[in-house]
Amino acid sequence: MKNISRRTFVNKFGLGVGAAAVMTTLPSYITSSEKTEKPYTGKKLNIALCGLGNYAGMLAAGIEASEYCNLSGIVTGTPEKAVKWKKQYNIPEKNIYNYQNFDEIVNNKDIDLVYVVLPSGLHKEFVIRSAKAGKNVITEKPMAVSPADCEEMIKACNDNNVQLAIGYRLHYEPTHLEIKRLGQEKVFGQVRFIEASLGYKTYDTLDKKTIVDKNNRSEWRLNKKLGGGALMDLGIYCIQASRYVLGEEPIAVTAQFGPVNNKDRFSETEESISWQMEFPSGAVANCNTSCGYYIDRFYASADEGSFELSPALSYGPFVGRTSEKELKFPVINQQKTQLDEICKVLLENKKLPDHITGEEGLKDIKIINAVYKAAETGKKIFLK
Repeated sequence: MKNISRRTFVNKFGLGVGAAAVMTTLPSYITSSEKTEKPYTGKKLNIALCGLGNYAGMLAAGIEASEYCNLSGIVTGTPEKAVKWKKQYNIPEKNIYNYQNFDEIVNNKDIDLVYVVLPSGLHKEFVIRSAKAGKNVITEKPMAVSPADCEEMIKACNDNNVQLAIGYRLHYEPTHLEIKRLGQEKVFGQVRFIEASLGYKTYDTLDKKTIVDKNNRSEWRLNKKLGGGALMDLGIYCIQASRYVLGEEPIAVTAQFGPVNNKDRFSETEESISWQMEFPSGAVANCNTSCGYYIDRFYASADEGSFELSPALSYGPFVGRTSEKELKFPVINQQKTQLDEICKVLLENKKLPDHITGEEGLKDIKIINAVYKAAETGKKIFLK
């Protein structure tokens, strides 16, 4: 049985051929405003991608389109991928590492930054190893699997005088910047209710016979130790959107696991989960995520109006409106924009903004752990 890809989701969820085409070409898409800017000709940061899964391909295309960074190295446990990437991106042999000899990167002055794109359960190891090698680090979200791991990662980067960023690409996306503004500036008054949901139908719910090897790296989303689970993989987007639209941190959560259609496949991780977050202002966020059905939307109700997106939390293109008008923003290359904004700061030897640092990633993991505890115990869990 073949898993259903996230790209298939675009077509199946009724976004149409046009949206699917934009998503397919997203990593190389540059808006007209970007084209008219004067090209950057200064120093660029040399990046090594650690882990060459599907998303690494999108990052590589984003780096190719970027102004402030180069794809200069790779780290992979698959020799065949090393050969392919070396040829495709003209990567020198000396900048190609595997997971065993990775620490030798400390001697490589041609690598400035390591972008960790491995399963979440492996983020801690390679962020710490990168920090000890004196390299700045970006790691994909979620940052790690426990608050303790996040704290170790932050400490390692601080101890080695390097900076750590989390790959929050939507923090630079114009539609999301707008809903953040609408919420935090109370354009429609105080937001009282949020509904945020993201799910993909990643397997055939009618298939009860296929046996899945959860130790297979390609099935890491079903492996708890590797950071699997719908909440970790997808639900983090719902948590993030709720937090940055309100500009507040949740004070309590309740949660419920959803039905399990395949108990073999989901023996370690949840298929679906719903949770509710309470905020100091009195606002409530009702969130849902799943590996068993498609959903991608965000809705916020405020005292004097509302605003919403659908698609909302995936790769886009995002479609939205307020109670007064449609929301229309240019489609951007999210990976290029995120990387350029981070690399500009590092090239200027400035401190990364708080909203993308390890401290931000730690906040998400504390909330995720509280949601799991609430679902497991059936109790309201209060956050400190």
